[in-house]
Amino acid sequence: MENNNYVRKKRGIYEFFFKRLIDIVLSLTVLICLSWLYLILAVLVRVKLGSPVIFRQPRPGKDEKVFDLYKFRTMTDKRDAEGNLLPDEDRLPAFGKKLRATSLDELPEFINILKGDMSFVGPRPLLVKYLPLYNAEQKRRHEVRPGLTGWAQVNGRNLLSWEDRFEKDIYYVDHLSFLMDLKIVFMTVAVVLRHNDVNSATDATMEAFTGTPEKREE
Repeated sequence: MENNNYVRKKRGIYEFFFKRLIDIVLSLTVLICLSWLYLILAVLVRVKLGSPVIFRQPRPGKDEKVFDLYKFRTMTDKRDAEGNLLPDEDRLPAFGKKLRATSLDELPEFINILKGDMSFVGPRPLLVKYLPLYNAEQKRRHEVRPGLTGWAQVNGRNLLSWEDRFEKDIYYVDHLSFLMDLKIVFMTVAVVLRHNDVNSATDATMEAFTGTPEKREE
C-alpha cells in the first residue's frame, strides 16, 4: 500500500514546463503518424457500431475544470420495445470489446492531450457527477492534468476498488516526476499487450462510484 502521509513537494521544472512540452510534441507526432489508423478505425466504427464515430463526454480535468473527453464509440444504440437504451453489456458487441481490450478506443484522447485538457500520464478523468462524492483527499487527484494512463491503470486498472484506485491516484500526484511517468508508460505498454485488467468482474464498465464512507473514530 502506498504511503499517502507524504507532503507534496513544490512543482519542479518538469511538472511546470517539460511535461507539457513533451505532451504537445508526442501527441502531435502520434496524430500525424497514425492518421491512417484513425481513418481505418473511424470507418470500422461507423460500419459496425453506428454514428457518431466519436463519443464525447464531459469530464473534470485539472482544478476540476470540465472538458469534453474524446473516444471512439464502443457501444451500439440498441433499445428495447419502449425505446429505452439496453444495459451496457447488451450494447457492447465483440468489436467494441476488442477496441477496449486493446485501448484503441482511447486514441482520440491524443486530441485532448494536444489541446491541454489531458497529459499522457495522470489520474484518469472520471465522471462529472462524482465530483460532489469525493472526500478531501480524493479531490487531490485534480491537482494535476488527468492522463491517458496512470499509476492506477498499471496496477490493476478497473479491477481495483474505487478506494484503492484513488489511493494510487494521490500517490502519483505526490510523486510526479519524469522517471515516474517513464515507468508508467513502459508498464502501460506491457498491460496493453497482455490485454488484461480492462473490465471489472461484474459489468461491462466500472461500477459507479457512490462515495467513500467516512471512517469512524475509535
